[in-house]
Amino acid sequence: MSASSDMQALLRLMAWLSPAFPVGGFAYSGGLERAVHDRLVKDAAGLEAWFSTLLRCGTLWNDAVLLSAAAAANGEGETLAELSELGLALVGSAERHLETLSLGKAFLSAATAWPHAVFEALPKDCPYSVAVGAVASAHGIQPAQAVAAFLHAGLSQGVSAGIRLGVCGQQQGVEILARLEPLMAEMAERAARANLDDLGTATVQADIASLRHETQVSRLFRS
Repeated sequence: MSASSDMQALLRLMAWLSPAFPVGGFAYSGGLERAVHDRLVKDAAGLEAWFSTLLRCGTLWNDAVLLSAAAAANGEGETLAELSELGLALVGSAERHLETLSLGKAFLSAATAWPHAVFEALPKDCPYSVAVGAVASAHGIQPAQAVAAFLHAGLSQGVSAGIRLGVCGQQQGVEILARLEPLMAEMAERAARANLDDLGTATVQADIASLRHETQVSRLFRS
C-alpha cells in the first residue's frame, strides 16, 4: 500500500472504533456491572485484573480471534456466515448475545458510509468482531492493526463503564489503559496468527457475572 493508502486506512480504523461511532457500546458492560455489584471488582487494581484476564483468556480473546478469522475470509460469504454462527454460539448469556449482535448491526449500518461489496457478503445477524474484521480487511487494514484497535476500543469502553460504576476515577482509568497497552499489543499479534482452534475461554466468574446481570433489578447497563 502507498503512504496515502496507509493513512486513509488508519483514518477509517480510527473512525470505526472511535467512541463517537454510533454503535452504542456505552450501554453495555459485558457483565462488569454485576461483578462490581458482587464485589468481585472493588477498585482500580481489580478492574485492571478483570480486563487483563478477559484479554488473555476471556471474551476479548475470542473476539480477537474471530476478528482475525473474518479478516482472513477475504469477503467470502459462506465463510463469514459460518464465523457469525460460531461467534453467536460462543457467547455465554442472553445479554452478551444481545450485545454482540446489536453492536454488529449498528456497526455495519454506520460503516456503509464507506461503500464496499463486503456488506453484501456479510449475514444479517453478524457479531461485532466478525463485522469489524470483514470490513477492515475489505479496506486494506492489516489484521493485527484491526485487532489492536478493536481491543483498545473494547478496553476503553470497559474502563469507562468501571468509572461510571464508581470503581475508579478518570486518572486511574487512563493509567489502567497505559499499563495494559503492552498486553493489548501482544494479544493483537497473537490473534493475527491464530486460527479457530485457538478459541476458548477460562473465565468462569465473568461468565457467571454476565448471567447474573440478567436478573439484576437496579442497573445502569444492558449487559
